[in-house]
Amino acid sequence: MIEPPRSICILRLSAIGDVCHTLPVVRTLQDHWPETQLTWIIGTLEHQLVGDIAGIEFLPFDKRAGIAAYRDLRRRLQGRRFDVLLHMQVALRASMLSTLVKAGTRIGFDKARAKDWQWLFTNRRIEPQSNAHVMDGLFGFADALGVPHAPPRWDIPLSAEDHAFALLHIPAEQNALVISPCSSQRTRNFRNWPVERYVAVARYAIERHGMRIIVTGGPSRLETEYGAAIAAAVPECVNLSGQTSLKQLQALLARARVLISPDSGPVHMANAAGTPVIGLYATSNPERTGPYFNRQYVVNRYPDAVRKYLGKSVQDASWGQRVRAPDAMELVTVDNVNSRLDALLREIA
Repeated sequence: MIEPPRSICILRLSAIGDVCHTLPVVRTLQDHWPETQLTWIIGTLEHQLVGDIAGIEFLPFDKRAGIAAYRDLRRRLQGRRFDVLLHMQVALRASMLSTLVKAGTRIGFDKARAKDWQWLFTNRRIEPQSNAHVMDGLFGFADALGVPHAPPRWDIPLSAEDHAFALLHIPAEQNALVISPCSSQRTRNFRNWPVERYVAVARYAIERHGMRIIVTGGPSRLETEYGAAIAAAVPECVNLSGQTSLKQLQALLARARVLISPDSGPVHMANAAGTPVIGLYATSNPERTGPYFNRQYVVNRYPDAVRKYLGKSVQDASWGQRVRAPDAMELVTVDNVNSRLDALLREIA
C-alpha cells in the first residue's frame, strides 16, 4: 500500500505482553503516517497501561461484561468504516469482534498462523514467517502495508504521580532488583518457579550485590500468597504484590536495575522500559516469547524440558510448542539464575 490510508483499526485485545509487542508496530504506523487516524480495540486491563497514548483512539473491550460489551462496541462503531483493519489476534473472540469493524482491507495472519479460523474473517494475509519472535511476527502487518521498519519504540506515558511512587520505593542511586514471581493463571500454564528458589536468589542478591529487593504481582490470591511467602522469608524485601497499578509497575520497572520473572507481562513491560530482564524459561521458548532485547540474559531450560517431557529436540518441536509439565520449571536452578545475575551486573556496571 503506497498511499497513506485515512483510517486504520487495530484489533489486539490482550494480553499485557502481546500488547507490549503490538505497540512498536503501532508506533511505527504513527511515525510513518502521522495523518492517519488510528483506532485500537483493546482489553480493559491492557488499556490501563497504554490507553493515554496521544494520537490513538482507544476502544476498550471488557470481556467480563459478556454480550453487553459486544453491544457497546457495536454502538461505538455504528456508521463508521475504516480503510484498513489489522486483525492482530488469533482468538475466536477477537474474530467475532472483527465482524463489527467495517473495513475494505482486512489483514490477518498467514494461514499457518491464523488459528481458530481467523483466515475466514480477513481478505488479506501477511507473509508467512517461520521461527520468528512474536514481535517480529506482528511487524508483518507493517510489511503488508508497505511501511518500513523502524527501531522499536514504546514511550508508554507515565504521570508525575507514577514516577513519585517509583521513587518512593526505589530511591535515587538504589541498586534495585524487582522480582515478579508469577505468570498469568491459565489452564496448564506451568510457568511459575518455586517460592523457595526466589527466596534463595533474593538472599544472594542482597548478600553478594547489596541489592534492594522489590516483589511485585497482581491482586490474585496466588500472586499475593507468593509475595507474602517471599517477604516472610526475606524480611528486608519490599512486598508490593497487589498494591500497584500497571502504570506504577511500569514506573518501578523503569527505575529497577534488573527484573527477574518467568514468561509474563512484566518481562515485556521491563523490556519496553529498557530495563534488563533475567527471564526464567522452561515451558515456553524464549526465542519466540522472551524479552525482545534481553534474550541473552534468559535462563533457557526450554531445550532440556522439550527433551525430557516431549522426547524430542527443539528443532523437532513445532515452533512455540509448550511443555505442559507441572514440574518443568524446576529445571531452572538457583545457580542458573545467580550466575546470570552476576554476569549481567558485571556487564552493565
